[in-house]
Parts: sequence; C-alpha cells; structure tokens
Amino acid sequence: MISVKNVTLSFGKRVLFDEVSINFTKGNCYGVIGANGAGKSTFLKILSGEIEPNKGSVEITPGERLAVLKQNQFEFDNFTVLNTVLKGHSHLWDVMHEREKIYAKEDFTEEDGMRAGELEGEFGEMGGYEAESNAGSLLSDLGISENYHQSLMKDIPSNLKLRVLLAQALFGNPDILLLDEPTNGLDIETIGWLENFLADYENIVLVVSHDRHFLDAVCTHVADVDRQKIKTFTGNYTFWYESSQLMARQINDKNKKTEEKRQALLDFIARFSANASKSKQATSRKKALEKLTIEEIEPSNRKYPGIIFTPQREVGNQILNVEKLSKSVDGRVLFDNISFTVNKGDKIAFYSRDPLAVTSFFDIITKEANADKGKFEWGTTVTHAYLPIENAKYFTGDYNLLDWLRQWVPPFVTDADEPFLRGFLGKMLFSGDDIMKKTKVLSGGEKVRCMISRMMLQNPNTVILDQPTNHLDLESIQSFNESATNFKGIVLLSSHDHTFMETVANRVVELTPNGAIDRLMTFDEYLANERVHQLREEMYLQTV
Repeated sequence: MISVKNVTLSFGKRVLFDEVSINFTKGNCYGVIGANGAGKSTFLKILSGEIEPNKGSVEITPGERLAVLKQNQFEFDNFTVLNTVLKGHSHLWDVMHEREKIYAKEDFTEEDGMRAGELEGEFGEMGGYEAESNAGSLLSDLGISENYHQSLMKDIPSNLKLRVLLAQALFGNPDILLLDEPTNGLDIETIGWLENFLADYENIVLVVSHDRHFLDAVCTHVADVDRQKIKTFTGNYTFWYESSQLMARQINDKNKKTEEKRQALLDFIARFSANASKSKQATSRKKALEKLTIEEIEPSNRKYPGIIFTPQREVGNQILNVEKLSKSVDGRVLFDNISFTVNKGDKIAFYSRDPLAVTSFFDIITKEANADKGKFEWGTTVTHAYLPIENAKYFTGDYNLLDWLRQWVPPFVTDADEPFLRGFLGKMLFSGDDIMKKTKVLSGGEKVRCMISRMMLQNPNTVILDQPTNHLDLESIQSFNESATNFKGIVLLSSHDHTFMETVANRVVELTPNGAIDRLMTFDEYLANERVHQLREEMYLQTV
C-alpha cells in the first residue's frame, strides 16, 4: 500500500497540493487525471521520492518494490537494451553483479563461497535464473526485435527507447508501478498488449494518460487532481466523466424530483456494473461499482471548451475524389496508387503503419505539399478547415491572441469586431486578459486551442484532423471528440486516440505502399476483421 499523509507542495506562490491525504491499495489501477499543469506528473514524482514535498509524507508498506517509467532516454546510453531492462529490478541487478565478481576471483576464499551461497539463494528467490529470458520476452512483446537486445541503448532507433524504458518498469513484477504517459510512441497493437498486461496485473498501478481507451481498459479507479486536492472515484474514466456530467445536469435541473434523480443514478451505476470488462479486473470493478453509493458521485469542477463547427453551407454530392496518388520521402514509399472517393456522411479514419504517410496525405490534399504522382479534386461546395500536426508556421508573428485570430477571418465575415473574435476565443477558454497574451509565449496545448478557434471561424463543412488530441488535456479531448461525433459535415481524421477514432469514424482508409484498404466499418471492426488483417499483411509484405 502507498499512504500519502498531509502532502503539501508549492513552487513560490503557486500551490500545487494542499494537505493531500490518500491511500492506494493492492489490486487496483488508478488513472491519475487532471487539467494540464494540475500536477499529475509531479504527484508521481512525489510518490517515487524524486521530489520532496514541503510538508507531509509518503509511506510504502515495508518490503514492497516500486518501479517508475523513466523519461530520460539517454540515462542508459552505455548499457545494452537487455541490461537496461534488468536494471529495472535494482536489487536483482546488484546481486547479479556481486555474484559475478565473486565467481571471477582467482583467489576464491571460504568466505567468498559462503557469500556466493547466500547470493545464489537470493538470486533464485527473485527469479534470477529466468531474468534474462523474461526481460527478452517483455522486449519482444513491446515490439523490440531480438536483434536489438544486445545493442547499446545509444545505438537503437529513438522511437524504441521509450519502449525499452517501459519494459524496464514492468520487469520483475513490482509491487507498485508508476507510469507517466506509457502509451507514447506505441502503435495500437502494442497498446492493446499493454492494456491486457495491466488489466491482469494484481499489484498497485498509478498511470497518467490522455488516452481514454487505455484508461477505460485498465483502470478500476480514477484519481482526480483538481484544486490542489486529489480525490479517488470508483470506476474507469468514462464512468467518472459520464456520472459527473449526469450529476451536474441534475443539480442544474431544479425541477427534478429527488427520487427521480436517485433512480437515474442507480440505473446508470447498474448499467456500468453490467458492462465492466477486462478479465480479472472485471470482477473487482463490478463489485466496487455495486457498492457505490449516490453520495460518492460528484459533479465535475472542470471547464470544457465549446468546440462547435457550424457549416456555412451543406456539402454537395461531389466532395473529394483521389486518383492514383503517390508519395515517397528519401526513397521510402509512404503510399502509392491511392484512389478513393469521399461520399456524403463520411467520417473517415485514416490509418497507416508509417505515421508520416497520413500526415503527408493530408498536407497534399490541403495543398501544403505536392504528390509525386496522381491527382485529387475537391467539390465546389466544400469549405475545409485543417488542423495540422505541426503548427509552428502559424505562430511566427508577434501577435496577441485577438490580432492573431483576426488575420484568419474569412471574406464572408463582414463585421469581425472584438466581441465577435472574443466569442471564438472564449469557447476555447481564453477569457478576460488572456486574449492579450502574445502567441510566442503560448504552450503547445494553447496553440492547438487557438488553431481550433481558427477552424471554427471558417464555418467549414469538412474538417481535416491530424492527431487532434496532441498537447490537449482530457477535457479538451473529450469536447473535441463529442464535437467531431456530432458534426453534420465530413470528417477526415487520424489520431493515436483509439476512442476518438472508434467513436467518430464510420469508414476506415489505410494508406500502404501498395494501395489503399478502404472499408465501410468502425475502427474497432476494422482492427478485428480477419480478412482485413490478412490483406494488410499482404500489402505491407510486398514492400519488405
């Protein structure tokens, strides 16, 4: 168990935590959520001992081992990949090396023999004889092929380093596992493996993530960091979000009778209890939800941006036609011979094993880049707005937010006065003096929110979204997701956020070096379809 008692932490006048007391118990996975800057990552550092609080204490049950997903990719540059994983169990690593040093001695004494016997006992109890095999299996499960296992960390591709550090944290079945954004850099298949691994994990897990599908799959509880406090709630992220929204609506609706409110909440709890999923965690989550009382559900204090795309006109019958489009970069074929037509009502999830492929495709159809071959044509009724993955070129001038947005006012708007522009910025939670902030000092999340304001200003009937959840907090992601789901126009989308792809898209187009796979189905149906899986393997195999 981890016991946090009266923890207070401040940086100058800014108070992150004020008298926080909370317990984390075995068998539970806690999703740590909160707005950007609320202190989620800092709280994990307090638990691991990396940061000392101004006041209070963190106590861990004696004998329990704590493991942390490290963020410094260069810390283990001179260790092999396999040894980096083994170092995740520091005591086992120390025993291994003391044992090796004793056996390497030329003048082996009786005392050395006795010590070697003690070490062999410890080594065996900790699973030392299977350690290298287990570490290798973890690496393979995380998509790191065996030919990298003996390479130095500094010599492997940068996109694999975080996977090695994740294997390091998971190695040796730690009693307490602290994971800060563990899905970063993982593909959907590997995230699925990690979801299953943690769903069956029987110890304590605390995880910070913006991936709602991942939080829903692994978490039994939510730890909400808000207003300098942390509260835990039973259930996964979706249960926390929907129940808190339901409670907020009921509080606002003063005409509702108390008993009607109570029954609605009881029905809500029962529905989620019945739908609890994921093997071993299903039982514990279901039991916990069944014990939940109405009093434990609280309305959320969070502010959610108002992302509303209002098309100036409806799209016509001709929307987008793509014919034999191809693109290569430095001899690498991103996609080739891509042909398809966008139809009315389409919300398309674009997918590829090469993340640069979709970004390049979006850049081409928005005329930010040129294709090597092929052509595309937009319909005359289409007005599209693009959210690119990289937005630096949009923030080069020395503007305040008001003047920055003013430069993107479309020709059909005749009266873009300050109240008009404030309305769009206000929807994205820029209020009061915020609009005078200079764009050059904005954070990554604030820049994305500005870009969304710009998109809303265009009144598009087609939106193109390349990794729209990057840099956003869960509140903004949730609002963006709901907006794209409810949007009456066309959506062309690519995202690492599984929930976003699944809930928005009704069609999937995968870009491969040997053409497109185009299916009218949801994203989950696409990933689970055996015929699609075979076709994907064939199309990628042709380029190996």
